[in-house]
Amino acid sequence: MQSIQFTFRALQEDRPGGTWQGVFEEMWPTYREWFLRDGEAARSSYAHSARMLREHMPELVPTWERLVELAGGGDVAARMLSMVNPPPYLSGCSQGVFRGHGGPLLVRNYDYAPSRLEGLVWNTAWTGRRVMGMSDCLWGLLDGVNEDGLAVSLTFGGRPVLGDGFGVPLVLRYLLETCATVAEAAAVLARLPYHLAHSLTLADLSGEVLTAHLSPDRGVAFRPTPAATNHQDVVEWTEHAAVTRTLEREACILAMLDDPATTPAGFVQAFLAPPLHSTTYSRGFGTLYTAAYNLPERTVDYLWTGARWSHSLRGFEPSTHVEALVEASVA
Repeated sequence: MQSIQFTFRALQEDRPGGTWQGVFEEMWPTYREWFLRDGEAARSSYAHSARMLREHMPELVPTWERLVELAGGGDVAARMLSMVNPPPYLSGCSQGVFRGHGGPLLVRNYDYAPSRLEGLVWNTAWTGRRVMGMSDCLWGLLDGVNEDGLAVSLTFGGRPVLGDGFGVPLVLRYLLETCATVAEAAAVLARLPYHLAHSLTLADLSGEVLTAHLSPDRGVAFRPTPAATNHQDVVEWTEHAAVTRTLEREACILAMLDDPATTPAGFVQAFLAPPLHSTTYSRGFGTLYTAAYNLPERTVDYLWTGARWSHSLRGFEPSTHVEALVEASVA
């Protein structure tokens, strides 16, 4: 048995200021090393990064400029925060949307290396719309919900391709800052350029659900499927699919959603057990948290075996949660 102690924090700051600056100062050495791991020349220039943001995400530019100011105005920080062509990253993840009585409910497992998780839940109103979600890359999001009841979650798409575009955590931030419905979000996704292959599952208060398969080399494919794991329609990277059990996890979620006896509580509990839940932390694919977003209530429950950490978009309270991530066995 191996156990990793991890502290999750919930933070609120309506406009970027001292709280975000403190997080940046704490995490920047690690992020700088990650961003420059292939050499500075491998990353996009400041000019290209700024041009991409202004062309494709103009609503985020004032926030980006404020964050860069809080970060000290450095060139490398500005380029990293633009999330234009960052270093590639792989993860596991499972997600699905329950639309029966008590829904819509977006539930996801985030499977990744513990050392690369920020563990920060932000409640913000940086562009005027209130957003709550799990942070990544200092202002991007892994999953979240906004005041309009739009919820989004990401998974890796299972395709090792690269392109000239945005890292997906900033795409999630952009959707939740600018969109109120799945239809609005789909229109945005259809026009953005992407750096890697990812799949997003989106849901809104009307019960509309969409999974978007993002690819840098073939655009976006929209599917009405209320679930996603780590392949896009078919498996193309067989080794990754086998290690992450992507087909088995997708079948589990869809079977639960097809069963009329499935309840919201039962659906959530399925994410806390195999095959959806994983403890392979040493291999970088352990489940770091389960998140259950209740769209009508604008709340999220972060769950682990025997623990629940709850937050409300409208009644948010900063807090911390310490969790022991246990790897039962290492092959």
